[in-house]
Amino acid sequence: MQNLARGLAATLALSMPLCVALPASAQESKPFSIDDLVRLSRVSEAALSPDGRYVLYTQRDTDMDANKGRTDLWQVEVGADAKPLRLTQNEANDTSGRWSPDGKRIYFLSTRSGSSQVWRLDRSGGEAMQVTRLPVDVNAFDVAPRGDRLLLSLDVYADCADLDCTAKRVAEDEKSKASGMAFDRVFVRHWGSWMDGRQATLYAIGLDAQGAVSGNPVSLTGKLDADVPSRPFGGAEEFTFSPDGTKVAFAARVKGKSEPWSTNFDVYEVPVDGSTGPRNLTDDNDAWDTQPAWSPDGQWLAWIAMSRPTYEADRFELKLRNLKSGETRSVTRDWDHSIGAFQFSHDGRRVIADADRLGQHALFAIDLKSGKVTTLVEQGQVTEFDVGAQRIVYALASLGGPVDLYSIAGSGGKSARLTRVNETLLSQRQLGAYEQFSFAGWSGETVHGYVMKPARFAEGEKYPIAMIVHGGPQVSFGNAWSYRWNPQVYAGAGYGVLFIDFHGSPGYGQAFTDSINQDWGGKPLEDLRKGFAAATAKFPWLDGERACALGASYGGFMMNWIAGNWNDGFRCLVNHAGIFDQRSMGYMTEELWFTEWEFGGPVYDKDENYEKHNPLNHVKQWRTPMLVTAGQLDYRVPYAQSIAAFNALQRRGIESRLVMYPDENHWILKPQNSVQWHTEVLGWLDAHLRK
Repeated sequence: MQNLARGLAATLALSMPLCVALPASAQESKPFSIDDLVRLSRVSEAALSPDGRYVLYTQRDTDMDANKGRTDLWQVEVGADAKPLRLTQNEANDTSGRWSPDGKRIYFLSTRSGSSQVWRLDRSGGEAMQVTRLPVDVNAFDVAPRGDRLLLSLDVYADCADLDCTAKRVAEDEKSKASGMAFDRVFVRHWGSWMDGRQATLYAIGLDAQGAVSGNPVSLTGKLDADVPSRPFGGAEEFTFSPDGTKVAFAARVKGKSEPWSTNFDVYEVPVDGSTGPRNLTDDNDAWDTQPAWSPDGQWLAWIAMSRPTYEADRFELKLRNLKSGETRSVTRDWDHSIGAFQFSHDGRRVIADADRLGQHALFAIDLKSGKVTTLVEQGQVTEFDVGAQRIVYALASLGGPVDLYSIAGSGGKSARLTRVNETLLSQRQLGAYEQFSFAGWSGETVHGYVMKPARFAEGEKYPIAMIVHGGPQVSFGNAWSYRWNPQVYAGAGYGVLFIDFHGSPGYGQAFTDSINQDWGGKPLEDLRKGFAAATAKFPWLDGERACALGASYGGFMMNWIAGNWNDGFRCLVNHAGIFDQRSMGYMTEELWFTEWEFGGPVYDKDENYEKHNPLNHVKQWRTPMLVTAGQLDYRVPYAQSIAAFNALQRRGIESRLVMYPDENHWILKPQNSVQWHTEVLGWLDAHLRK
């Protein structure tokens, strides 16, 4: 490995300055730890008030005794040195704050009544008041531009005539002593839950002048065989009111018999009174259409769309339709970035959008007439934003710290920090400095990565390496903060950390992302090998002779693949929810469109493609000690894949350990479980790298 490192040293190019976030008393502070990670407060759901003076947001704080997070609403003034104000404080969760159009009320979701319902706070003061009292939970909602209606997403049985029917059936099922579930179509389960026959249905309900419910909810999508918003991760960004409040646009995928191998979401329009059924506006595109938004004047409808059916990592382009002429065009066809989220500017001439770019998740302004793109926020991870008349509020994280809120003028320029939510804790912790680098990867193409120094770094010392391999595979492991695979935890434990955006990662052009299709074990493995060699040559404090590799999902697959195809590179491996057998995974998983695109079709038609990079075919070459972990409720990569890998290790007599979580899914999320998982992982690294 050392000879290979020297040979590649000349290919390395520094592309980002050294970044560090250390307190003034760094020598006296403690290194950042897993206990710190799980206790950090988390900021989300930022919403500007109509007058642009305040930002409403949700803050999650960890209750270690209850082993869960608790969420409340907070507010901060858009100005220098403003002190955040806590608006709600209840043992129940308060989330999804929405301003009334006049700014006099705040609507939000709360479980304080025993179910998830819409509540409101009056800005003039007083206690929170319950708005909806429905017999079923409210999943998501929005407030009409005139404040006279709410949109509600409710889980109901399609054959029920009213909400009481659904509530009664759910209660009967819970009381029944029979536990069998019967299915006539797929999905039968998705990510972390089994399907019970209910579907997320969009309703509209009236509000009176005092903000109280008026009338009964009217179903807008009940006859459509689809979930609105989509399961399991869709939210209020998938439905919206027209500016005059008379229509609703939403995105949905018709289920039928083909939902698990379809990405054919379409944008629909329906009158808010439900007088007619939904009308499909994007029936001509069999790929993904989503996130509809009207221009402020109501003359244009925008959405983001992919062009290749069944490919979930295709590029999202911004589409714009003139609602009078019907003319539709792609605004970003020549911009080689995939849009994550977007909003119109208040004058309707631009949209503000976020997208991956070169290891960052940046914020951009896109001129709708010319297509010109201006970068507003270049560095870090913009997790969300809200656009006001004068300013944009955005949430920003990085490898150096979790999300805080910032504001910037709509035209760009200097940003202002609005919150310092975790300042007290982080000021008492030592964090690892990080640096982006690039090297010549597969076929000489430029590949980017990051290194992070141990928190208590000393010049002249060499440190063992934790090389973290990202999942996806079409995701980026860049300048971002994570609560599952956070490099600062490993830096705090004394490790040098290395992570690489190998071929397949987004943010480097769509061709780079596409290149991994049907080549899971080829280009990425070569990038990892060359990146490891380049990093150890460039950064002499990385000890290439003492290294472990870690990964989850696709990264877990790569651990199994490395075990058989790079078995002299690492002293140990950590494999969470990793694919062991591509063929069984092709039938076992739920989102079949994913495996069928990645391997060129279903298993029965493309068996040879699944076998080409199948880890189980290389078990005879395994010899590296491996820690295997999984969640029993993981239906994305079913835990049987992890047990199979552990059985293979044990049968071959390779040092190995299995840690299974019966109450977790694809991710280990409960605070106490997260602490235990990290303790197991760091203990495994210590046992193999500190001998």
